[in-house]
Amino acid sequence: MYFLSGWPKRLLCPVGSPAEAPVHVQSDPQRTFLAVLAAARLSIWYSRPSVLIVTYKEPAKSSSQFGSYKQAEWRPDSTMIAVSTANGYILFFHITSTRGDKYLYEPVYPKGSPQMKGTPHFKEEQCAPALTLEMRKVLDLQAPITSLQSVLEDLLVATSDGQLHLIHWEGMTNGKKAINLSTVPFSLDLQSSRAGSFLGFADVHIRDMEYCATLDGFAVVFNDGKVGFITPVSSRFTAELHGVWPQDVVDGTCVAVNNKYRLMAFGCASGSVQVYTIDNTTGAMLLSHKLELTAKQYPDIWNKTGAVKLVRWSPDNSVVMVTWECGGFSLWSVFGAQLICTLGGDFAYRSDGTKKDPLKINSMSWGAEGYHLWVISGCGSQNTEIESEPKSIVKQPGILLFQFIKSALTVNPCMSNQEQVLLQGEDRLYLNCGEASQTQNPRSSSVHYKPSSLAEGGFESQGLSTLLGHRHWHVVQISSTYLESNWPIRFSAIDKLGQNIAVVGKFGFAHYSLLTKKWKLFGNITQEQNMIVTGGLAWWNDFIVLACYNISDRQEELRVYLRTSNLDNAFAHVTKAQAETLLLSVFRDMVVVFRADCSICLYSIERKSEGPNTTAGIQVLQEVSMSRYIPHPFLVVSVTLTSVSTENGITLKMPQQARDAESIMLNLAGQLIMMQRDRSGPQIREKDSNPNQRKLLPFCPPVVLAQSVENVWTTCRANKQKRHLLEALWLSCGGAGMKVWLPLFPRDHRKPHSFLSQRIMLPFHINIYPLAVLFEDALVLGAVNDTVLYDSLYTRSSAREQLEVLFPFCVVERTSQIYLHHILRQLLVRNLGEQALLLAQSCSTLPYFPHVLELMLHEVLEEEATSREPIPDPLLPTVAKFITEFPLFLQTVVHCARKTEYALWNYLFAAVGNPKDLFEECLMAQDLDTAASYLIILQNMEVPAVSRQHATLLFNTALEQGKWDLCRHMIRFLKAIGSGESETPPSTPTAQEPSSSGGFEFFRNRSISLSQSADNVPASKFSLQKTLSMPSGPSGKRWSKDSDCAENMYIDMMLWRHARRLLEEVRLKDLGCFAAQLGFELISWLCKERARAARVDNFVIALKRLHKDFLWPLPIIPASSLSSPFKNGKLRTVGEQLLKSQSADRFLNLEIDAGLSNVQRSQSWLSNIGPTHHEIDTASSQGPQMQEAFLSPLSNKGDECSIGSATDLTESSSMVDGDWTVVDENFSTLSLTQSELEHISMELASKGPHKSQVQLRYLLHIFMEAGCLDWCIVIGLILRESSIINQILVIMQTTEVDGEMLQNIQTGLHAVDRWASADCPGYKPFLNIIKPQLQKLSEITEEQVHPEAFQPVTVGKTPEQTSPRAEESRGSSGHGSIPQVEVGGSGMVSRKEENTARTEEEETFQDGTYDCCVS
Repeated sequence: MYFLSGWPKRLLCPVGSPAEAPVHVQSDPQRTFLAVLAAARLSIWYSRPSVLIVTYKEPAKSSSQFGSYKQAEWRPDSTMIAVSTANGYILFFHITSTRGDKYLYEPVYPKGSPQMKGTPHFKEEQCAPALTLEMRKVLDLQAPITSLQSVLEDLLVATSDGQLHLIHWEGMTNGKKAINLSTVPFSLDLQSSRAGSFLGFADVHIRDMEYCATLDGFAVVFNDGKVGFITPVSSRFTAELHGVWPQDVVDGTCVAVNNKYRLMAFGCASGSVQVYTIDNTTGAMLLSHKLELTAKQYPDIWNKTGAVKLVRWSPDNSVVMVTWECGGFSLWSVFGAQLICTLGGDFAYRSDGTKKDPLKINSMSWGAEGYHLWVISGCGSQNTEIESEPKSIVKQPGILLFQFIKSALTVNPCMSNQEQVLLQGEDRLYLNCGEASQTQNPRSSSVHYKPSSLAEGGFESQGLSTLLGHRHWHVVQISSTYLESNWPIRFSAIDKLGQNIAVVGKFGFAHYSLLTKKWKLFGNITQEQNMIVTGGLAWWNDFIVLACYNISDRQEELRVYLRTSNLDNAFAHVTKAQAETLLLSVFRDMVVVFRADCSICLYSIERKSEGPNTTAGIQVLQEVSMSRYIPHPFLVVSVTLTSVSTENGITLKMPQQARDAESIMLNLAGQLIMMQRDRSGPQIREKDSNPNQRKLLPFCPPVVLAQSVENVWTTCRANKQKRHLLEALWLSCGGAGMKVWLPLFPRDHRKPHSFLSQRIMLPFHINIYPLAVLFEDALVLGAVNDTVLYDSLYTRSSAREQLEVLFPFCVVERTSQIYLHHILRQLLVRNLGEQALLLAQSCSTLPYFPHVLELMLHEVLEEEATSREPIPDPLLPTVAKFITEFPLFLQTVVHCARKTEYALWNYLFAAVGNPKDLFEECLMAQDLDTAASYLIILQNMEVPAVSRQHATLLFNTALEQGKWDLCRHMIRFLKAIGSGESETPPSTPTAQEPSSSGGFEFFRNRSISLSQSADNVPASKFSLQKTLSMPSGPSGKRWSKDSDCAENMYIDMMLWRHARRLLEEVRLKDLGCFAAQLGFELISWLCKERARAARVDNFVIALKRLHKDFLWPLPIIPASSLSSPFKNGKLRTVGEQLLKSQSADRFLNLEIDAGLSNVQRSQSWLSNIGPTHHEIDTASSQGPQMQEAFLSPLSNKGDECSIGSATDLTESSSMVDGDWTVVDENFSTLSLTQSELEHISMELASKGPHKSQVQLRYLLHIFMEAGCLDWCIVIGLILRESSIINQILVIMQTTEVDGEMLQNIQTGLHAVDRWASADCPGYKPFLNIIKPQLQKLSEITEEQVHPEAFQPVTVGKTPEQTSPRAEESRGSSGHGSIPQVEVGGSGMVSRKEENTARTEEEETFQDGTYDCCVS
């Protein structure tokens, strides 16, 4: 509502003795001038600019006679000031402007500036006038004056002898005797006996009083602390008076009245403010609400504030400022919502934590439109310091100017049907820029809005994230040209799309476009200065609708201006009005106007195109007189046309009526009154007639909907999915929070019960002050004051009293709050679960809906579980049952439990169910992450055996689904249970384990990406590192540390069982993922299982399964293979390009030309293409080819790539990125013939994705080291590389291999040969190539008489450190360089790296574009 801005300003007072320090400030009725009193001087200040104009100084002689000045009061026309003095005198001063055209301060413009001096009113607005003060009259009342008050044309003075004097402004008493208070009867209400009880004591007098025009009486505070309200029995004060008082106030200190809301705020000695209103029927004083600090918010000071010293309502009557004797001030909305309090936070404490002295306020007065608060600060406890430090003049009381920003709703309530938050400051506007586009589409889905064409500051609204994601305001400076002659800004309005703003100052108006960033002002200043906007303004599409007073014609008018045309009356549509318009609002194509004669007028507005000019036409539709119901037109706070009615759309007789203007909502001094259309008469359906001509239905008598209402929000949009929220009425009720008038719909369009209400009023509390409601999104937007301390910039000694040290810098921040859980809870409390379910289901697509359910569960749980008294009808079981209706039930419960203290868990699970059952439900629903959270709860609530049993279940399921992160957590969890660490639940991975965010840093750039199997659900990522040591890293330590521990044995058994299953089901791809992710010692395990689980039982099934898992196409016979040109042996290294394709089958049908055009030119995979035995023999004779191949990376489109980094390749795509090249010096001289290209393309078509190739070679390496030669043969067959078969043969010859394995390999190969002949002829050429090796194999099998277990040649002591170097070096000497190139280049294993077994625990990493994702 109102928010502090920046630092207060200190005004320069003339330096004098402490006796001349200001003590009282009082602004004139127009708030243009301020009277400042010191003990013996009266100064007049001008408000803008804040300058001193004139001072009257009392001579010493008369000063001793009159006593010091105490209070000042202005005459309503600002021509006189009455000043009361300590000795009972009233001094009347006349204010006259000096003769001629003389001004005290004038603006000076540079030459040639566009300012036109000839404009009317120019001088008055721009200059501070020169005034003179002259004392005209002195009146002696012979008793100390306690209060003086200007009432209409009279001055009412209360004296300490219990008299009330009515004095004429000319300084004459009215001829009537002063009224003695003891003669005024007081009663509890005006209906009781007229006699009433008299005050009765001789010494009772009025301590403070204030006149309330709308109640026609005085709120008074007596010196004994009683409070009351005095009103004349007849119309004039000269008649007898009668008083009412409440019985329960006995410590009143001061009073202030709010004319718009008819409230009387009495400050009390206890530090609270009691706000009373008058009952219309009985005339009794009723307590409306209290303004008091709570122990919860201000635990150390809430009861130590001292008595309330001053209470002041703002000029627009929307907020009240309260100060206390002990210092500090607070700001409250009309009905008691606290906005600011300076007794806590940065106002009360310095940045080093020491407490500040609160600011003591002696007097204060609001400036124009409430943008400023003039404050006279008191010396307070600083008097002693003044004497000790004579130099510190700043510690004297001075005039401080606090600056405020306020919501546009305070003065222009028609803004309440918008979803924007608009704040207006003295010279700038603040708007929340995220919402610029949310209303551009009808918002069928509330989460995804269209991006706006408005890209202000880059804040395009792409949904709720941007709408709420930033805390910043879009600040628009108001045009200085307009402000110079029209300060202060009175109204502001923003259009529906949040793209145009209009402001109204003293005269005229101006508007601004956020798209063009330009202001539009009247071209003719005379037109601007000739209109005063009276009833606010509103946007209708591209038009600005406003009610104004035409000064030259002396006529009230309703005007419509088009935004796009020039701002000129020639383009305006003008309608004359009978009486002054006080309020204006737009609903769809209707304008509703409230006038000073208490009538409401409805107009229709439509767009008209007359030739080149577009205008809007306005026609009167209906007039409704409200004078019977409204005592004073000024009491009407807002008037709104809505489609809300007590009947829902279902029961209305005509369907379109649900969206018509069904009712008028009138906020009458905080009472919300609704007048609906009277549908009891016959309904005529006129299809043909123009809707504007059709006779509108009359309105029913008004009904009071709610009390203490500050703001009302409603929307005219319709959305069938969210009818509850869009057809509701939202009310802001100050300290009582918010209320929503919610429609209740029968389910499935059944006929509603006649006895059920069709609407229900639900109250709920929110923590922010609401400024806008987002209807579909179930959000309230607001703003909140935040503070920043800068006192550390100043040294404490020198600048102790700087304002920047005394006060924090105040900023306004945007804030928002979800309210849906409050409404759902209120419906459940009232047994309206069906309605709650309908409402919740309509909002279940909101991104924060899970949070809503969690908040509701959490709040009910906290309240009921911590309640001291037993709850007769607990709500938690109902809420639990309600949440089970949603699929998020399991997550909601566990998240709530994890955020609640352990002591409340039993209460929670008694309502929602046993955590063991919920855990099992999670497993059945395959929701493993939620199950893991339940495990932590089980671990705290059950014995270790139960949690181990459930953990084992979860671990096995996670292994099955390949959730590796979870598996790692589970391993740690199971160990913790075993080693007695169960007190600390394992919620996050330990530092030595790679987590999904970090992982291994060493050898980061040298990793090969492995892919996960397609049937695994998560898209987890991992990579394989080639390191120079066996697993001595974290995983190695972890597995070897407690190998004797039973827990580790238990975990290892589970891992072995899983690995065995994977091998038995020929799921090699999953096995690779499993080993890499969990650091499983695959090689050592394979060595043990070589003769058992690691045997290949059926070569053909294994071959087929690997083809399927790795998306590797079955080979086909190329037509040109009979006359292949690759027989000459000169060509070994040919550029082999992998083609981008969606499936293996597409490779087979590619035409040669298309294939080559599709080639990725930037990167190539260079390797050997199926060499024959003949080529190998010729290769050994070539000297230059004997050198070892070395690898170099190809740069990829300017990105730096490191050796071995591989990009994110999915199985479905085989596009190469970041490959390795075998550099060959003969390569540049190659020239390929057509038939060679054919051969290459056929070879390419029979290869699988590059990633699969990498993975297969890695597995080959693992099996080779573990001595599982049968698996090596299968992989060699798939890759169709004879060099692999050769290498295996060499191993068989040079080492003693188990005869059973050899036998198995031989029978397996024969089976493959038979299968190839029958089903897959594409394998025949390769099987023919390796025939010689197969014959050698059968010879070895026959030779071997003593089959023994295979023992690999070991370099180190442990079987894990097996090195294949010995076998491979033998292999290379026996077979020349080509196999070595094959293993080194194609196999992606260089010599140096072959010493290592790549079984490290692997993690993902991101390195430039080479993101090793696995899909």
